[in-house]
Amino acid sequence: MNETYDVVPDIISGKDLDYLSDMFNWNYGAYKTTLNASNSVQDEELKSVLSKATNTFHSSMTKILNILNNGGSHE
Repeated sequence: MNETYDVVPDIISGKDLDYLSDMFNWNYGAYKTTLNASNSVQDEELKSVLSKATNTFHSSMTKILNILNNGGSHE
């Protein structure tokens, strides 16, 4: 089954779905950890770094959800 495509189909394979699920879960865990840590630290510089990390993880989760909502399309 060695098929080639001129245009990549808008599908997500089971293996792709497993990988996206893992990526989402890793980012979600990191998001929760950094969010909780940023709410409990007093140092403003550290709070700023944790806030940036929280935003990065949230952005990654949003991108993954957009891929899933679009059925594999990257638009």
